[in-house]
Amino acid sequence: MSSVYTETLNKLIEELGKLPGVGPKTAERLAFYILKAQPAEAMALAEAIKDVKTKIKRCQICYNYSEKRICEICSDANRDKEIICVVEQPKDVIALEKTGACKWVYHVLGAHCALLENVEPDNFTIYKLVEKARSGNIKEVIMATNPNITGDGTALYISSLIKSTGVKITRLARGLPTGSTIEYASGKMLTDAIIGRQELD
Repeated sequence: MSSVYTETLNKLIEELGKLPGVGPKTAERLAFYILKAQPAEAMALAEAIKDVKTKIKRCQICYNYSEKRICEICSDANRDKEIICVVEQPKDVIALEKTGACKWVYHVLGAHCALLENVEPDNFTIYKLVEKARSGNIKEVIMATNPNITGDGTALYISSLIKSTGVKITRLARGLPTGSTIEYASGKMLTDAIIGRQELD
């Protein structure tokens, strides 16, 4: 990096450059925007970054992001808590909720099961889901993992663990293109996939 910049400005450009989709030129433009911004505006950005790292945690029931011990969805008395929709990431919850078609609760795995990538089942929350299925309080588990090899593998692995409980296991309909991800699917596509979900063999 050019030595014409100060050490602190170089550091800011370097850190901004670590953000996904931000190249060196964009990082430089963002750094100068922050430098030229009013102090209150720049400090508000810094405070917002600090807050998301200190205030946001995982819901103790579904493992979605939450600022409270129990998230708003799990706390909602109008949700059907006998139906659990299993997703890989919190971003998938947001995508599904935008459809307005979901009246259930969620279980966020935090990852997919990919043994070839050294992502072992113990690394995330599958066994917590199995405990829920075995509690006798669940009537359906909806597999909403991504429609790709790792997502399908995760869905099949989970279904093999909870099949003996007698809980109905369904999968979002294949209106979702194979190889895609939940977070980038359109609302209409997700709604059709939700309505047309089928039992997982």
